[in-house]
Amino acid sequence: MATIMNNGTTPILAITMGDAAGIGPEIVVKALSRPEVRALCRPLVIGDVMMLYHGLHFVDSQTRLNIQPVTSVAEINWRDATAIPVLQPGDALADVKPGELSAAAGRGAVEYVLTACALAKRGEVAGIVTAPLNKEAMRLAGFSYPGHTELLAEQFGVQHYSLVLAAHGQFIFHVTTHVSLRRALELITRERVLSQIRLAHLLADALGRGAETIAVAGLNPHAGENGLFGDEEIVAIAPAVRDAQAAGIPVVGPLPADVLFPRAAQGRYAFVIALYHDQGHAVFKTLYFDEGVNVTVGLPVIRTSVDHGTAFDIAGQGIASDASLVEAIRLAAQLGPKWGEIHAAARDAL
Repeated sequence: MATIMNNGTTPILAITMGDAAGIGPEIVVKALSRPEVRALCRPLVIGDVMMLYHGLHFVDSQTRLNIQPVTSVAEINWRDATAIPVLQPGDALADVKPGELSAAAGRGAVEYVLTACALAKRGEVAGIVTAPLNKEAMRLAGFSYPGHTELLAEQFGVQHYSLVLAAHGQFIFHVTTHVSLRRALELITRERVLSQIRLAHLLADALGRGAETIAVAGLNPHAGENGLFGDEEIVAIAPAVRDAQAAGIPVVGPLPADVLFPRAAQGRYAFVIALYHDQGHAVFKTLYFDEGVNVTVGLPVIRTSVDHGTAFDIAGQGIASDASLVEAIRLAAQLGPKWGEIHAAARDAL
């Protein structure tokens, strides 16, 4: 994908508004009201103009922002620092109310992602940043995707991808994600563990941190205790670590999870391989709930997302935190120019 730059420095990012009944409109406007965020990229919001206009009520009036409806990237005046350009596909969502489940909002959220994907395919944006959507609202609208990732993978024709959680320079990769624990055990193979180690090293290298040690968690208590509590470490995980070490990748493990994650929290390891969804997510969300970012590796364009939901319970109240979205924009802007190299290597790893 082409990387579109402003004066050779800042990429254009498509920022999807998410479900209009949730906190998406609020956090998008809040994030883009920050000068430090606007300095990182040229943002194009894909969403509902009126909903985003209402979001201005939650921003300090001294900021003097305005919503700028556009129909294409070409017509945007990037020199206007007060404007938030908004491209609105589909119908207006005037009847959607904060905190109320809506098929119209679910349909809109999908349309925003589809539009962002189309822009990325044409090389008009360098990355996609997504605010949260609501799976039940999507189903009401006739879409059965489990979430953003599967929708994006379909649009880009990608079958193999990986979920990475990121915050404050720490990254947690997952060998398995949205499957039952029983199925996860079946999927933990030497090949899959090795692929995640390779991806972690690839991302670390792209960030200029390729010499940092990657830590791989064990699956069983005490990392199996030499086979006493299970043999997955012996059969799959340790062999994958040795394969990676033989290839020159700095990696250790398998380490007992109750040892590894406290060390990671203390800063000893910044790149961690978790074996299943909750092993990585539970720790990560405990540490970084409001600031975590979801990165999808395997897509031909950088895609980052907030690591929280639509928060219907506080929608429309002006109290939602934009911290996760700010971090998602920052990471997309940082990795976007390097994503071609990362994607090319990821195809081999995955």
